[in-house]
Order: sequence, then structure tokens, then C-alpha cells
Amino acid sequence: MNANRIAWLSSTDSADAFPDIETALAEPDGLLAAGGDLSIERLLTAYRAGIFPWYDEGQPILWWSPDPRCILRPADLHVARRLRQYVNRSTLTLRFNHAFGDVIRACAGERKSEQGTWITAEMITAYEQLHASGWAHSIEVWNGSSLVGGLYGLCIGRVFFGESMFSVIDNASKFALLGLTRHMLAHDLALIDCQLVSRHLINLGASTIPRAEFTRILQASCNPATRFEDWPDESLPVAQLLHK
Repeated sequence: MNANRIAWLSSTDSADAFPDIETALAEPDGLLAAGGDLSIERLLTAYRAGIFPWYDEGQPILWWSPDPRCILRPADLHVARRLRQYVNRSTLTLRFNHAFGDVIRACAGERKSEQGTWITAEMITAYEQLHASGWAHSIEVWNGSSLVGGLYGLCIGRVFFGESMFSVIDNASKFALLGLTRHMLAHDLALIDCQLVSRHLINLGASTIPRAEFTRILQASCNPATRFEDWPDESLPVAQLLHK
């Protein structure tokens, strides 16, 4: 393939029709392919191969596999002293998979005000289908009956593929991430895929690894492609997260 061109997929192509990720462009970093669809089978195939969709409203579906890859191992989450104080004083609660649709729409609303509409209506529909199928999950922060923060992503095997997070009040998304990492540690899940590196994620303890290393981790941790189903049903006090 020409070094300056990407592959184009058809919705009729097989779910595994992605090109080799090593053919992804260096600029923009990781752009691999365009087109196809957001079927459950194609999305699961993509994530297991280290590929994810990311595109704006009005664009074709764009598929990415950046190098290096940003990850967060659950034990590496950095809880600063001030955040620890906020956790210990918090009256908020944490829930899992109680309001997935509300979380993804809240994330879309935040992104629209900052970076454009990359969580499109098509994306929302696709990820709600993944949630209904047991693959996509939300971690939510509640103030009484009000949703004030959270994050969502996919869990395949022992890897959580993070997609987006939001906060209505200070630190709520960090509380959600803390709750997720504590749950992952308790159930021997390997890492969170953060996709793209940012200073915010690095400050929270994330790191970067070569794409080739990331794909080796996926091969070991996402095969077979099993659903992780051990999510709590009850509300958990945020104040207890550091004592579990």
C-alpha cells in the first residue's frame, strides 16, 4: 500500500478485513483505514487487534492504531494527596452499568463543546448495542439520584478499552476511574487501553508502550474473547474506594 494512502473498507467486507496495523500512517499518527461499519462483530475484531474508530460527524468511519499506545495498569493509578482527601470526604456513590446511555450521551455533550462531535449518533447506537450484548460498560458517579460523572468502554477478556469520561462536578471522572481500577485489581484484569496519550492521563499514572508490545498483550489477554460479567449490582460509597 502507498505510504500516504489508507485502506478503504466496505460494509460488505468481512469483520477481519482490516489491513496490518503496521501499515498505519505516521501522520496523522495511527490512521489505518476508513469506511466499513460499526457492527458488533467488526468493533470486537477491531479492538482485539488494537484498532478503534474515531471520526467526526459527516466523515466516513476512520479506524486508528497509534504508535505508541497509551495504557494504564490498574495498580499504577496515581491518587494524589488532595484527591485522596476528596475521596475520603465524598458523599457520592459509584454504580456500574446502571445508566450506560446517559453516560455516553454526557460524554458526547462534553466533547461537542470542546472538540467536535466525534461521539456521533451512529457511535452511540453502536455502543449501546455493545452494552446490550454485554461487551460495553459504564462506571457512574452519583450524587443522590443525579448522575455527575462517569466513563464508559469495552471489556474484552482481561482488558478494558476506555472510550471517554465526563464530569459535572470536580473530580467525578477521577472517582469513576478509581472505582474501575479498584474493581480491576480485585478481579485480575490486566490494563486499561487509553488510546491516545495526554498530559492528564500521564499525571494519573498512564504510560506509553510500543504498538507491537500492546498487540502482544492483547493476544495474551483477549483470547479467547470472553465477556467480563462480574460487575457489582449495588451502589458503592466513593469514600470507601481507598479502603477496599
